[in-house]
Amino acid sequence: MSDLSAERISAVDQSNMAAAVLEMPDHMRDALWRVETAAIEHVDSPHGLVVAGMGGSSAGGMLASAVIGERASRPIALSRGYELPSWTSSETTVLCSSYSGTTEETLAAYEAAGIIGARRVVATTGGQLAELARADSVPIIPISGGLQPRAAIGYMLVSALETAALCGASESIHAEIDVAAAHLEPIAAEWGPEGPDDGQARTLARFLKGRIPVIVGVDATAPVAYRWKTQINEDAAVPAFSAQLPEADHNEICGWAGAGSLGEFAVVLLADSDSHPRERRRLEITAELIAADGVPVEIVESRGETRIERVMSLVMLGDLVALYLAVLAGTDPTPVPAIDSLKAALSAQ
Repeated sequence: MSDLSAERISAVDQSNMAAAVLEMPDHMRDALWRVETAAIEHVDSPHGLVVAGMGGSSAGGMLASAVIGERASRPIALSRGYELPSWTSSETTVLCSSYSGTTEETLAAYEAAGIIGARRVVATTGGQLAELARADSVPIIPISGGLQPRAAIGYMLVSALETAALCGASESIHAEIDVAAAHLEPIAAEWGPEGPDDGQARTLARFLKGRIPVIVGVDATAPVAYRWKTQINEDAAVPAFSAQLPEADHNEICGWAGAGSLGEFAVVLLADSDSHPRERRRLEITAELIAADGVPVEIVESRGETRIERVMSLVMLGDLVALYLAVLAGTDPTPVPAIDSLKAALSAQ
Protein backbone atom coordinates (compact mmCIF):
# COMPACT_ATOMS: atom_id res chain seq x y z
CA MET A 1 0.00 0.00 0.00
CA SER A 2 1.32 3.45 -0.94
CA ASP A 3 -1.50 5.45 0.61
CA LEU A 4 -0.10 8.62 2.16
CA SER A 5 -3.31 10.57 2.41
CA ALA A 6 -3.75 12.86 5.38
CA GLU A 7 -6.36 10.43 6.72
CA ARG A 8 -4.02 7.44 6.47
CA ILE A 9 -1.16 9.38 8.10
CA SER A 10 -3.41 10.41 10.97
CA ALA A 11 -4.65 6.84 11.47
CA VAL A 12 -1.14 5.35 11.69
CA ASP A 13 0.59 8.26 13.42
CA GLN A 14 -1.35 7.73 16.64
CA SER A 15 0.93 9.92 18.77
CA ASN A 16 0.93 12.71 16.16
CA MET A 17 4.63 12.83 15.39
CA ALA A 18 3.67 14.79 12.27
CA ALA A 19 2.59 17.77 14.39
CA ALA A 20 5.93 17.78 16.23
CA VAL A 21 7.83 17.81 12.93
CA LEU A 22 5.71 20.58 11.43
CA GLU A 23 6.13 22.68 14.58
CA MET A 24 9.90 22.84 14.08
CA PRO A 25 9.80 26.55 13.12
CA ASP A 26 7.88 27.35 16.31
CA HIS A 27 10.32 25.26 18.33
CA MET A 28 13.25 27.26 16.94
CA ARG A 29 11.63 30.60 17.82
CA ASP A 30 10.59 29.37 21.24
CA ALA A 31 14.13 28.14 21.86
CA LEU A 32 15.52 31.62 21.18
CA TRP A 33 13.21 33.00 23.85
CA ARG A 34 14.11 30.23 26.30
CA VAL A 35 17.83 30.87 25.90
CA GLU A 36 17.22 34.55 26.59
CA THR A 37 15.22 33.78 29.73
CA ALA A 38 18.04 31.57 30.98
CA ALA A 39 20.15 34.75 31.25
CA ILE A 40 23.38 32.91 30.53
CA GLU A 41 26.44 35.06 31.07
CA HIS A 42 28.81 35.55 28.16
CA VAL A 43 32.06 33.86 29.23
CA ASP A 44 34.87 33.56 26.72
CA SER A 45 36.08 29.97 26.38
CA PRO A 46 39.39 29.83 24.47
CA HIS A 47 39.20 26.02 24.22
CA GLY A 48 35.80 26.11 22.58
CA LEU A 49 32.55 24.22 23.05
CA VAL A 50 31.77 20.57 23.73
CA VAL A 51 28.17 19.42 23.30
CA ALA A 52 27.64 16.32 25.44
CA GLY A 53 24.55 14.29 24.62
CA MET A 54 23.15 11.14 23.09
CA GLY A 55 20.71 10.37 20.29
CA GLY A 56 18.26 13.14 19.50
CA SER A 57 19.72 15.31 22.23
CA SER A 58 23.16 15.29 20.59
CA ALA A 59 21.77 15.97 17.11
CA GLY A 60 21.46 19.68 17.89
CA GLY A 61 25.18 19.98 18.49
CA MET A 62 25.97 17.96 15.37
CA LEU A 63 23.79 20.18 13.20
CA ALA A 64 24.98 23.36 14.91
CA SER A 65 28.53 22.53 13.89
CA ALA A 66 27.34 22.08 10.30
CA VAL A 67 25.42 25.36 10.37
CA ILE A 68 28.34 27.34 11.78
CA GLY A 69 30.88 25.74 9.46
CA GLU A 70 33.86 27.95 8.69
CA ARG A 71 32.42 30.74 10.84
CA ALA A 72 33.56 28.86 13.95
CA SER A 73 36.34 30.70 15.75
CA ARG A 74 36.96 27.94 18.32
CA PRO A 75 36.60 24.15 18.27
CA ILE A 76 33.03 22.81 18.46
CA ALA A 77 33.02 19.13 19.35
CA LEU A 78 30.52 16.42 20.20
CA SER A 79 30.80 14.02 23.11
CA ARG A 80 28.61 10.95 22.62
CA GLY A 81 29.51 8.85 25.63
CA TYR A 82 30.46 8.87 29.28
CA GLU A 83 33.70 10.82 28.91
CA LEU A 84 34.62 14.23 27.56
CA PRO A 85 37.40 14.80 25.01
CA SER A 86 40.82 14.57 26.65
CA TRP A 87 41.56 18.21 25.79
CA THR A 88 38.53 19.55 27.71
CA SER A 89 39.71 22.05 30.32
CA SER A 90 38.59 24.87 32.58
CA GLU A 91 38.70 27.06 29.47
CA THR A 92 36.06 24.94 27.71
CA THR A 93 32.30 25.37 27.80
CA VAL A 94 30.38 22.08 28.04
CA LEU A 95 26.72 22.07 27.00
CA CYS A 96 25.12 19.02 28.62
CA SER A 97 22.12 18.25 26.45
CA SER A 98 19.58 15.65 27.61
CA TYR A 99 15.92 16.00 26.75
CA SER A 100 14.77 13.76 29.59
CA GLY A 101 17.46 14.86 32.02
CA THR A 102 18.08 11.22 32.90
CA THR A 103 20.53 10.14 30.20
CA GLU A 104 23.29 8.36 32.10
CA GLU A 105 26.06 9.20 29.65
CA THR A 106 25.20 12.91 29.81
CA LEU A 107 25.01 12.83 33.60
CA ALA A 108 28.51 11.33 33.64
CA ALA A 109 29.73 14.06 31.27
CA TYR A 110 28.18 16.73 33.51
CA GLU A 111 30.06 15.34 36.50
CA ALA A 112 33.31 15.08 34.53
CA ALA A 113 33.01 18.70 33.39
CA GLY A 114 32.56 19.79 37.00
CA ILE A 115 35.65 17.90 38.14
CA ILE A 116 37.71 19.50 35.38
CA GLY A 117 36.37 22.93 36.24
CA ALA A 118 34.86 23.50 32.80
CA ARG A 119 32.06 25.99 32.47
CA ARG A 120 28.77 24.10 32.24
CA VAL A 121 25.43 24.88 30.60
CA VAL A 122 22.46 22.49 30.64
CA ALA A 123 19.65 22.04 28.09
CA THR A 124 16.88 19.78 29.38
CA THR A 125 13.23 19.42 30.32
CA GLY A 126 14.11 18.46 33.91
CA GLY A 127 15.09 15.21 35.61
CA GLN A 128 18.26 14.58 37.56
CA LEU A 129 20.31 16.78 35.25
CA ALA A 130 18.18 19.83 36.07
CA GLU A 131 18.32 19.00 39.79
CA LEU A 132 22.11 18.82 39.72
CA ALA A 133 22.39 22.03 37.69
CA ARG A 134 20.18 23.94 40.12
CA ALA A 135 22.20 22.66 43.07
CA ASP A 136 25.43 23.73 41.35
CA SER A 137 24.05 27.10 40.13
CA VAL A 138 24.63 26.00 36.54
CA PRO A 139 22.46 27.84 33.98
CA ILE A 140 19.61 25.79 32.50
CA ILE A 141 18.01 26.26 29.10
CA PRO A 142 14.49 24.94 29.81
CA ILE A 143 13.32 22.78 26.90
CA SER A 144 9.61 22.34 26.27
CA GLY A 145 8.30 18.96 27.44
CA GLY A 146 5.90 16.47 25.87
CA LEU A 147 8.01 15.63 22.81
CA GLN A 148 10.06 12.66 21.75
CA PRO A 149 13.74 13.67 22.14
CA ARG A 150 14.33 13.40 18.40
CA ALA A 151 11.39 15.74 17.75
CA ALA A 152 12.97 18.46 19.89
CA ILE A 153 15.69 19.06 17.29
CA GLY A 154 14.74 22.74 16.87
CA TYR A 155 15.25 23.33 20.59
CA MET A 156 18.53 21.43 20.77
CA LEU A 157 19.94 23.08 17.64
CA VAL A 158 19.20 26.61 18.83
CA SER A 159 20.50 25.84 22.33
CA ALA A 160 23.80 24.72 20.82
CA LEU A 161 24.04 27.67 18.39
CA GLU A 162 23.31 30.24 21.09
CA THR A 163 25.69 28.59 23.57
CA ALA A 164 28.41 28.62 20.91
CA ALA A 165 27.94 32.38 20.56
CA LEU A 166 27.88 32.89 24.32
CA CYS A 167 31.24 31.18 24.79
CA GLY A 168 32.97 32.80 21.81
CA ALA A 169 33.07 29.66 19.64
CA SER A 170 31.17 31.48 16.90
CA GLU A 171 29.47 34.73 16.09
CA SER A 172 25.80 35.06 16.98
CA ILE A 173 23.37 34.10 14.22
CA HIS A 174 20.27 34.95 16.27
CA ALA A 175 18.65 36.87 13.41
CA GLU A 176 19.42 34.12 10.90
CA ILE A 177 17.74 31.56 13.14
CA ASP A 178 14.56 33.62 13.22
CA VAL A 179 14.56 34.04 9.44
CA ALA A 180 15.27 30.33 8.94
CA ALA A 181 12.24 29.46 11.08
CA ALA A 182 10.06 31.57 8.77
CA HIS A 183 11.70 29.92 5.76
CA LEU A 184 10.63 26.47 7.01
CA GLU A 185 6.93 27.32 7.34
CA PRO A 186 5.93 27.14 3.64
CA ILE A 187 8.16 24.09 3.22
CA ALA A 188 6.35 22.37 6.09
CA ALA A 189 3.00 23.14 4.44
CA GLU A 190 4.21 21.85 1.08
CA TRP A 191 5.65 18.57 2.39
CA GLY A 192 3.31 17.98 5.32
CA PRO A 193 0.28 15.68 5.50
CA GLU A 194 -2.02 18.35 4.03
CA GLY A 195 0.31 18.95 1.08
CA PRO A 196 0.06 17.42 -2.40
CA ASP A 197 0.34 13.66 -2.76
CA ASP A 198 3.22 14.02 -5.23
CA GLY A 199 5.25 16.25 -2.89
CA GLN A 200 8.92 15.55 -2.47
CA ALA A 201 8.71 13.97 1.00
CA ARG A 202 6.00 11.50 -0.03
CA THR A 203 7.79 10.74 -3.31
CA LEU A 204 11.06 9.95 -1.53
CA ALA A 205 9.28 7.78 1.03
CA ARG A 206 7.75 5.71 -1.75
CA PHE A 207 11.16 5.54 -3.44
CA LEU A 208 12.73 4.13 -0.26
CA LYS A 209 9.88 1.78 0.68
CA GLY A 210 11.01 -1.85 0.79
CA ARG A 211 14.65 -0.88 0.31
CA ILE A 212 17.57 -0.35 2.67
CA PRO A 213 18.22 3.41 2.62
CA VAL A 214 21.76 4.76 2.40
CA ILE A 215 21.91 8.52 2.80
CA VAL A 216 25.03 10.32 1.57
CA GLY A 217 26.04 13.86 2.51
CA VAL A 218 28.88 16.20 1.78
CA ASP A 219 30.21 19.09 3.89
CA ALA A 220 27.18 20.75 5.55
CA THR A 221 24.83 17.94 4.51
CA ALA A 222 26.93 15.12 6.02
CA PRO A 223 25.46 15.57 9.53
CA VAL A 224 22.02 15.85 7.93
CA ALA A 225 22.57 12.49 6.22
CA TYR A 226 23.22 10.97 9.64
CA ARG A 227 20.06 12.63 10.95
CA TRP A 228 18.06 11.03 8.10
CA LYS A 229 19.56 7.64 8.95
CA THR A 230 18.66 7.85 12.65
CA GLN A 231 15.17 9.18 11.96
CA ILE A 232 14.46 6.29 9.59
CA ASN A 233 15.82 3.86 12.21
CA GLU A 234 13.56 5.20 14.97
CA ASP A 235 10.42 6.20 13.08
CA ALA A 236 10.18 3.45 10.47
CA ALA A 237 11.99 0.76 12.52
CA VAL A 238 14.18 -0.37 9.61
CA PRO A 239 17.94 -0.45 9.04
CA ALA A 240 19.39 2.62 7.35
CA PHE A 241 22.92 3.87 6.88
CA SER A 242 24.75 7.09 6.10
CA ALA A 243 28.01 8.02 4.44
CA GLN A 244 30.05 11.15 3.81
CA LEU A 245 31.76 12.40 0.67
CA PRO A 246 34.53 12.62 -0.32
CA GLU A 247 35.57 9.81 2.09
CA ALA A 248 33.01 7.35 0.68
CA ASP A 249 34.64 7.70 -2.74
CA HIS A 250 37.78 6.13 -1.31
CA ASN A 251 36.16 2.94 -0.05
CA GLU A 252 32.36 2.53 -0.02
CA ILE A 253 32.02 3.25 -3.73
CA CYS A 254 33.61 -0.13 -4.44
CA GLY A 255 31.00 -2.02 -2.44
CA TRP A 256 28.04 -1.07 -4.59
CA ALA A 257 29.10 -3.56 -7.26
CA GLY A 258 27.99 -6.37 -4.95
CA ALA A 259 24.90 -4.72 -3.47
CA GLY A 260 22.44 -6.54 -5.74
CA SER A 261 23.36 -9.95 -4.33
CA LEU A 262 22.75 -8.80 -0.75
CA GLY A 263 19.41 -7.01 -0.85
CA GLU A 264 17.39 -4.08 -2.11
CA PHE A 265 19.25 -0.84 -1.49
CA ALA A 266 18.44 2.75 -2.43
CA VAL A 267 20.71 5.79 -2.19
CA VAL A 268 19.77 9.40 -1.52
CA LEU A 269 22.51 11.99 -1.94
CA LEU A 270 21.98 15.31 -0.17
CA ALA A 271 23.32 18.23 -2.22
CA ASP A 272 23.93 21.81 -1.14
CA SER A 273 24.28 24.81 -3.43
CA ASP A 274 27.23 26.12 -1.42
CA SER A 275 29.34 22.97 -1.74
CA HIS A 276 32.85 23.19 -3.17
CA PRO A 277 32.62 22.70 -6.96
CA ARG A 278 34.80 19.58 -6.75
CA GLU A 279 32.57 18.16 -4.03
CA ARG A 280 29.52 18.80 -6.20
CA ARG A 281 31.15 17.06 -9.14
CA ARG A 282 32.10 14.13 -6.90
CA LEU A 283 28.50 13.83 -5.76
CA GLU A 284 27.23 13.72 -9.33
CA ILE A 285 29.84 11.17 -10.47
CA THR A 286 29.22 9.06 -7.38
CA ALA A 287 25.50 8.98 -8.17
CA GLU A 288 26.26 7.89 -11.73
CA LEU A 289 28.60 5.09 -10.61
CA ILE A 290 26.15 3.73 -8.03
CA ALA A 291 23.30 3.82 -10.56
CA ALA A 292 25.50 1.96 -13.05
CA ASP A 293 25.68 -0.88 -10.50
CA GLY A 294 21.90 -1.16 -10.66
CA VAL A 295 21.13 0.64 -7.38
CA PRO A 296 18.31 3.24 -7.45
CA VAL A 297 19.66 6.74 -6.73
CA GLU A 298 18.13 10.15 -6.04
CA ILE A 299 19.87 13.51 -5.59
CA VAL A 300 18.06 15.91 -3.27
CA GLU A 301 18.82 19.63 -3.23
CA SER A 302 18.72 21.85 -0.15
CA ARG A 303 16.58 24.98 -0.20
CA GLY A 304 17.40 28.44 1.09
CA GLU A 305 19.89 31.27 1.05
CA THR A 306 21.73 30.98 4.37
CA ARG A 307 23.48 27.86 5.60
CA ILE A 308 20.96 27.33 8.41
CA GLU A 309 18.03 27.63 5.99
CA ARG A 310 19.53 25.02 3.70
CA VAL A 311 20.53 22.61 6.46
CA MET A 312 17.15 22.82 8.18
CA SER A 313 15.24 22.40 4.91
CA LEU A 314 16.91 19.01 4.52
CA VAL A 315 16.31 18.16 8.18
CA MET A 316 12.60 18.90 7.76
CA LEU A 317 12.49 16.82 4.59
CA GLY A 318 14.26 13.87 6.19
CA ASP A 319 12.03 13.93 9.26
CA LEU A 320 8.93 13.79 7.06
CA VAL A 321 10.37 11.08 4.81
CA ALA A 322 11.02 8.94 7.90
CA LEU A 323 7.49 9.60 9.15
CA TYR A 324 5.96 8.63 5.81
CA LEU A 325 8.08 5.48 5.61
CA ALA A 326 6.60 4.48 8.95
CA VAL A 327 3.08 5.15 7.66
CA LEU A 328 3.73 3.09 4.53
CA ALA A 329 4.76 0.20 6.79
CA GLY A 330 1.73 0.70 9.04
CA THR A 331 4.03 1.53 11.97
CA ASP A 332 3.33 4.24 14.54
CA PRO A 333 6.49 6.39 14.22
CA THR A 334 6.65 7.46 17.87
CA PRO A 335 7.31 4.34 20.03
CA VAL A 336 10.90 3.07 20.30
CA PRO A 337 10.50 -0.26 22.16
CA ALA A 338 14.07 -1.43 21.49
CA ILE A 339 15.52 1.68 23.15
CA ASP A 340 13.08 1.37 26.03
CA SER A 341 14.08 -2.28 26.55
CA LEU A 342 17.77 -1.40 26.48
CA LYS A 343 17.36 1.35 29.06
CA ALA A 344 15.33 -0.95 31.29
CA ALA A 345 18.00 -3.66 31.11
CA LEU A 346 20.76 -1.16 31.93
CA SER A 347 18.87 0.30 34.86
CA ALA A 348 18.48 -3.19 36.32
CA GLN A 349 22.25 -3.73 36.45
